Amino acid sequence: MDYILKYSFYVLILSILMGVSTWKLFKKMGLNPVFAFIPFYNYFLILKETKHPKWWFLMAYLPIVGPIMMTVFHLFLMKHFGKSSFFQKLMTIFLPFIYLAVVNYSKDSEVETENDLYLTEAEKNEQKKETFVGSITFAIVFATIIHTFVTQPFGIPTGSMERTLLVGDFLFVNKLNYGFRMPMRPLALPFLQGTIYDPQGDGNPKNDPKSYVDAVKLPYLRLPGWEKVKRNDIVVFNYPQDSVHTAIDRKDPYVKRCVAVSGDVLEMKAGRLYVNNKPEEILGDQQEQHAFIVQASSELNFEDIYKKMEFIPVNQISPQSQYFAIHKDQYNLNPSNAIYRMQLTDERAKEIKNFDKIISLQEEITDKNESGIAYKDDFQKKIDTTQSIFPINRKWNADFYGPLRIPKKGDVVTLNQENLPEYRWIISEYEHNHLENKNGKIFINGKETKNYTIKQNYYMMMGDNRDASLDARFFGFVPEENIVGKPMFTWLSLQGVFKDSGSMFQAPFKVRWDRMFKATNTGEANKTSYWWIAAFILILFFGWEYFVKLFGKKKTEE
Repeated sequence: MDYILKYSFYVLILSILMGVSTWKLFKKMGLNPVFAFIPFYNYFLILKETKHPKWWFLMAYLPIVGPIMMTVFHLFLMKHFGKSSFFQKLMTIFLPFIYLAVVNYSKDSEVETENDLYLTEAEKNEQKKETFVGSITFAIVFATIIHTFVTQPFGIPTGSMERTLLVGDFLFVNKLNYGFRMPMRPLALPFLQGTIYDPQGDGNPKNDPKSYVDAVKLPYLRLPGWEKVKRNDIVVFNYPQDSVHTAIDRKDPYVKRCVAVSGDVLEMKAGRLYVNNKPEEILGDQQEQHAFIVQASSELNFEDIYKKMEFIPVNQISPQSQYFAIHKDQYNLNPSNAIYRMQLTDERAKEIKNFDKIISLQEEITDKNESGIAYKDDFQKKIDTTQSIFPINRKWNADFYGPLRIPKKGDVVTLNQENLPEYRWIISEYEHNHLENKNGKIFINGKETKNYTIKQNYYMMMGDNRDASLDARFFGFVPEENIVGKPMFTWLSLQGVFKDSGSMFQAPFKVRWDRMFKATNTGEANKTSYWWIAAFILILFFGWEYFVKLFGKKKTEE
């Protein structure tokens, strides 16, 4: 209800601006000037008078798409009154209601009628240019509607989901399965997530210009979907602890596997996942990786290995490194050997173990007593919260984690100093309360309390590449409002297009044809091909105008 009220408020403001800046123009077109103030109907009349498809008015106030369509409608109106020079078009685009008002209150503004019989060659060429620009604009609007309301392309830049999803896989994400989340920043550039570009080149997104207007905001609203997030679903969601963007739908998108849903109890035992005291279910299309310490009698030739087994993320461990000093006894590390840390599936580990030079291969398991706290400095004074285990006061690490119950909507939790770090982000950030912890007492919205009722469902998301994934073990629970959608299929797969920061060797570039147009979320070993959907989208995108003209011609002949 809050979303609808605020959305209606924005529509009302825009309608008043439209009415104030165009009512005289409506009167000069022979229309009741009051119609200029009526939302949707005002643009319907403009399209009717300028002889454009009248159904386009439905897009006038859509989030993201609306500002583009409004600009197009304003250009139609200004051309109808003879304001079609390059400068006048720029004024219409960048100072819409101001320039409309200037024309509206000008005494010499009159409707100009066009007659193709009397057009000069220059005017005919200008018409051709406008037709071309119109086609491009339609393509952008069509793509924006699909991108915003139906499915969004998503690239995999890191190896956290290998080998189920690979670095360089490009997915289409269905936004409707779990219920479409309405845009929360309706005034934004299409196709961009959070920022436009990095002008400083410092890699710090906090300094970058945003792709949306943060002042124009709408509350969270999710429309009904046809399924709930289930355990083992691969899910795209907005990173909950993104400090750059306050808008939920503008936070960085992540893709992980939902390993536990609301009400589940999650635990990691020696690097293996247990949910509700049962070992996790490995699906047919799931290829889970773990870190292995490999010792070889001499240097391995990874170019040859990649030819046999495709890319393997690997780092070499130096005998002079801190890692060697700490884990020497645990893995019986020998400084005379070539020592590697590799991310491998169990099947690949068996294959590597049979190589000629291999002396030993052991799964890397963090000691149960080893802290999961990371620090930003060598003196261990500043805690790196993004790289530290969640919650930060638990003596857990990535391999020995939990048990941890996932909060469920309606749960009443008892708050104390020990479990407050577990619920702090839920209370203060995700459910928007003012939380204070003073003199051993907990205050929510100014009132001392010992209990809190959870307002939404939460999930635990983890990468299939268990020892190379920044996931819920570090950033905690993922709120339901952060869910974006469910990947449908891989439409493109390019090896070597992104650098793998977790590997000393990089994969050579190649197109992975065998992965393209294959389903990504079925759980089946033999993935379904969606090539026919890709063909349909391409035909629709490039052939739309042709079909419109074809059916229009047939209708005229009849």
